[in-house]
Amino acid sequence: MIGRIPQVKSAINAMSDPIVLVPARLGSTRLPGKPLADIHGEPMIVHVWRRACEAGIGPVLVAGDAPEIIEAVQKAGGQAVLTRPDHESGSDRIFEALETFDPQGHHDVVVNVQGDLPTIEPYAIQAALLPLADPAVDIATLAVEIVREEERRDPNVVKIVASPISAGRMRALYFSRATVPFGEGPHYHHIGLYAYRRKALNRFVALPPSPLEKREKLEQLRALEAGMRVDVSLVDAVPLGVDTPHDLERARALLAKG
Repeated sequence: MIGRIPQVKSAINAMSDPIVLVPARLGSTRLPGKPLADIHGEPMIVHVWRRACEAGIGPVLVAGDAPEIIEAVQKAGGQAVLTRPDHESGSDRIFEALETFDPQGHHDVVVNVQGDLPTIEPYAIQAALLPLADPAVDIATLAVEIVREEERRDPNVVKIVASPISAGRMRALYFSRATVPFGEGPHYHHIGLYAYRRKALNRFVALPPSPLEKREKLEQLRALEAGMRVDVSLVDAVPLGVDTPHDLERARALLAKG
């Protein structure tokens, strides 16, 4: 698995101009106002923005759907772009923000860090870039080996079926909510953080939802069905995604420990 290693820095240097985008949506049925939820005196989106900055990849831009999100980020010293409230996915939201912020296309690599990951480690954000050192790769993402049996059977835990390429790196063949692949061997928990070549992001958002994407309710299958190559970096831990009040309390506890 990938930790804090020198090859992350060399991979970053190989990219001509990466940018990190953080999509944030105010409307949440299970946790209303989620991006602005207080964690030790600061909105959750500010915690995510700060960790993305600590990754040292490049500029960090929050793509929010409400003025309150933009104001919160700017108050903390960050950059943010107001996007349409009707986007169906985070990838659509970051694409709009990117076109607004960088219409000339200077940034050639786009890292999408979800706005509800306040405990994401900066090194994990860096690790998402590693597969893009290979020019054949269109999109890169992250995974963690599953060690708890209940996670293998949980449909809320998305699994990656992947072929090993080298230590800490795989090529994604499929994503599923089912326990796959069959038989003895490891299973991998997908982390929904992506690094796109800009051309790949442009192509991805222009594609219609694919049949398997709609069946599994997993947007990343659209890329695979379109023949795009998705490679995976293995990291050490799954960051806490905040979706419920219980998750929020867990995040507060984890961040209180430093």
